[in-house]
Amino acid sequence: MSSAPAEAASANVSISELILQIRSGQRQSLGELLQLYRNYLNVLATTQLDARLRRRMSTSDLVQETMLAAHRDFDQFRGGSEGELLAWLRQILSHHLSHAIERNVYAQKRDIRRVVSLDRVAKRIDDSIAGLSNLLPDPMATPSEIASRRELATELSDQLAKLKTRYHDVIVYRNLQGYSFDEIAEKMDIKPGAARMLWLRAIAKFKEICDINIAGDLS
Repeated sequence: MSSAPAEAASANVSISELILQIRSGQRQSLGELLQLYRNYLNVLATTQLDARLRRRMSTSDLVQETMLAAHRDFDQFRGGSEGELLAWLRQILSHHLSHAIERNVYAQKRDIRRVVSLDRVAKRIDDSIAGLSNLLPDPMATPSEIASRRELATELSDQLAKLKTRYHDVIVYRNLQGYSFDEIAEKMDIKPGAARMLWLRAIAKFKEICDINIAGDLS
């Protein structure tokens, strides 16, 4: 399957080389580079916002804030690889998410015990990365292989974005957020049995699009 980052490097220019070009003065390419990871950031943001938070902030706004901050502060990025860029983007996302939660949810409750922990938010985002990686078959073990799987999460995010909304949502709920079919049914206003069948159809469609095997619990 093809990926957006690979398409960006179609002219034999890798992501690492593109980063070097931007640093050398070709800033016009920065927006295009960051745009490659919009779907990836959207999936991560979606997994972090429950119904209560979505009443106060939107996933698209959170992702847009992250993209604007990354564009503005790119000179602070010290890495050179796609993996390092992804880690940096996740850090920015967790920072904005943490402050958005504190600003929107706890604005009237200044108890210091309620201040959102940035480390806790970052941990939840890392868990979401693991959930994306688990959509791939044959878990890997070495650090380099784990890093590769994290980078492949961007590709999975692009593939998820191709699905219709209900298929996208049920996969996010089940595979990335770990909800039961009863919980999914409540969120999507359908019967538990219908939720399970919707998930099965979504997984089948996702496999068709991606041409990969999906690891998922059918129970």
